Amino acid sequence: MDKSQKLKALNTITKNTLMETLAITYTDVGEDYLVATMPINSKVHQPMGLLHGGATVALAESVGSAASHMFIDTAAYIVKGIEITANHLKSKKEGMVTATATILHKGKTTHLWKIEVTDSDGAMVSFCKLTNIVLPKTIQ
Repeated sequence: MDKSQKLKALNTITKNTLMETLAITYTDVGEDYLVATMPINSKVHQPMGLLHGGATVALAESVGSAASHMFIDTAAYIVKGIEITANHLKSKKEGMVTATATILHKGKTTHLWKIEVTDSDGAMVSFCKLTNIVLPKTIQ
């Protein structure tokens, strides 16, 4: 499957999910990374009109989990997030954020992702770390 086919497949499976609600779109993919964007608007604001940290974490987990999904045999295995941490470094009121998930460890049963969330100027908004577990479908 080429890059455009992978992105189309990832964006198709987000229908009727949190990713669709938050308008998360997968935009780039490579051998060891996945990139997604999310617009900053009232849907992702907290009461003070700033990007909600929870929405940022949802973006990070969405891109990291989807990235692990690309690396496994989906006929035999599933991916589940088991831990996520986030350091929010900068607040934003509007624009677009981009999350880039880069693999740090690709083990047989665990994947560790570094996810950098940046604004349209390239400034880091949040730094996240996600651990996913890879399980046989029979264990779900």
